[in-house]
Amino acid sequence: MARKKLAMIGAGMIGGTLGHLSVLKGLGDVVLYDVVEGMPQGKALDLLESGPIEGFDASVTGTNDMADIKGADVCIVTAGLPRRPGMSRDDLLATNVKIMQSIAEGIRDNAPDSFVIVITNPLDAMVTTMKKVTGFAKNMVVGQAGVLDSSRYRTFVAMELGVSVESVSAIVLGGHGDDMVPVRSLCHVGGVPIDKLIPAARLEEIENRTRNGGGEIVGLLKTASAFYAPAAAAIRMAEAYLLDKKEILPCAALLEGEYGVDGFFVGVPVQIGAGGIEKIVEVDLTDSERKMFDESVSHVRELVDASEKLLSA
Repeated sequence: MARKKLAMIGAGMIGGTLGHLSVLKGLGDVVLYDVVEGMPQGKALDLLESGPIEGFDASVTGTNDMADIKGADVCIVTAGLPRRPGMSRDDLLATNVKIMQSIAEGIRDNAPDSFVIVITNPLDAMVTTMKKVTGFAKNMVVGQAGVLDSSRYRTFVAMELGVSVESVSAIVLGGHGDDMVPVRSLCHVGGVPIDKLIPAARLEEIENRTRNGGGEIVGLLKTASAFYAPAAAAIRMAEAYLLDKKEILPCAALLEGEYGVDGFFVGVPVQIGAGGIEKIVEVDLTDSERKMFDESVSHVRELVDASEKLLSA
């Protein structure tokens, strides 16, 4: 059986990490694409040379030609301007929407049967652009955000209590921005509700740190944004698709009536398997969580409206 093919669109820090994780997990052959000449080729060669040490036989190639992603089973899109200190995700909109339009056209023309995972910020607008330009079915285009944000929430809760992250169950919904919704009512540690273990005021601080998790890393790195955790999150999604795991993960999916939202990509729990997004799972939210979710969706609408105006300009 032929190996699967994964195309990383954008070979920067996230793209290189995506390639590394893919070959380590044996998910398939990897193509790194970037507009910067030499960079994807150099990273691909470096990864390839680690094969005898790590024990993988996957093909890893780098290219500046979108035609080389032809036949990809999965495309993971990171291409775009990263955040710098003081910037919000929304500040990237004007530049990245044009990049995303070009990338979407390349994926549409060269990998029409691929499952597309978008990481580029502002995520909610970028995944909307990907769906609109490619014309792909809604189950084959998804945004990576909730897996990452939920992991940050779990990390900070585990740090606070001094327990294993594996003991913490948590989920973050809504848009991938400063108004994302860490769902406190669904956060448990060893089955115990989180509000039984951490005082409300401290929980509020942890949830705010979750919302600013990416900004905190940007502030520390100065000239780059997070890449290890975003890459790990996207690979978790790709793995669920390629291995038909039927895993429930929080992702930005196109809603058509679910959660009272119609026609927008919003972070919600979805089932990912060989059919892509096979099911959208609706969970009960408290009144306050529902209010925060609706406010987050309103911000998504604003971003999408702004991106569509830029595309039509």
